Amino acid sequence: MEYFMILATDGDDVHEARMAARPEHLKRLEALKAEGRLITAGPNPLPDNPERVSGSLIVAQFASLDDAQAWAETDPYVDAGVYEEVLIKPFKAVFK
Repeated sequence: MEYFMILATDGDDVHEARMAARPEHLKRLEALKAEGRLITAGPNPLPDNPERVSGSLIVAQFASLDDAQAWAETDPYVDAGVYEEVLIKPFKAVFK
């Protein structure tokens, strides 16, 4: 298994959709954590308003880039229209 970084950028005016989809989004992250595959995950707060975010970062293990992409494509935030763009790249975990 390899590590991958999933960096997602929120669209405009998606705060309500993000909050509605958040419980299911967190459930998926908890499953990765329980499997020992999650290094870190969290939102990117806006510099001028930490109550709002501009996207999310997830670093986790997947069997392949295709598997990471498939996992990311089924995120509840994607289904809810929160994410405008999702970038997935291999990640080398130097420190854990």
